[in-house]
Amino acid sequence: MKEIFSLRELQEILAHDKKTYILLWKKGSELSECAYAALKNASDKHPEIMTFSADVGLVRDIHEVYGISSAPALLQFDGPELKNVLKGCHQESFFSSLLEEAIYQSQTKESGVPAKSVTVYSTPTCSWCNTLKQWLRKNHVSYADVDISKDERAAQDLVRRSGQQGVPQTEINGQIVVGFDQPKLKQLLEI
Repeated sequence: MKEIFSLRELQEILAHDKKTYILLWKKGSELSECAYAALKNASDKHPEIMTFSADVGLVRDIHEVYGISSAPALLQFDGPELKNVLKGCHQESFFSSLLEEAIYQSQTKESGVPAKSVTVYSTPTCSWCNTLKQWLRKNHVSYADVDISKDERAAQDLVRRSGQQGVPQTEINGQIVVGFDQPKLKQLLEI
């Protein structure tokens, strides 16, 4: 993960028209240090993904241009276009899943096959969650992993959408699959 020092430097990077991630963080802040360490570890495993950081204590123009009022915040770009902002600290596994999804999307874009958007809602102590994630990896399905034990808002939203509290739950292109329902998962993933 490379550090950048100005908006101009970021704009030069974005001109390459690739998926790019930049973490706006503040050195000395516990939450920011947590996000920085987790993203750095994840990005070290995926050097092909363009991942950068900017300390808002030193770089004062990027967050203003993109309307970011708190750090840490991970900005996801597709070329020069800002696609998403993720705030707060997440686990390394979450960042790895995010970067792996970018690799998967790039490969499917090149092959002409549309990518599936897959999110797994899980908890660390759920054995079926781990079985599901292992099955997805075995089938080369990239996914984002949301630990609902640490994200109360995601847990509440999931209950509202599915009517279920249990995990695992998998969202595939907007459709929720409750539990480890292999036939339904295979159907939606076209495996």
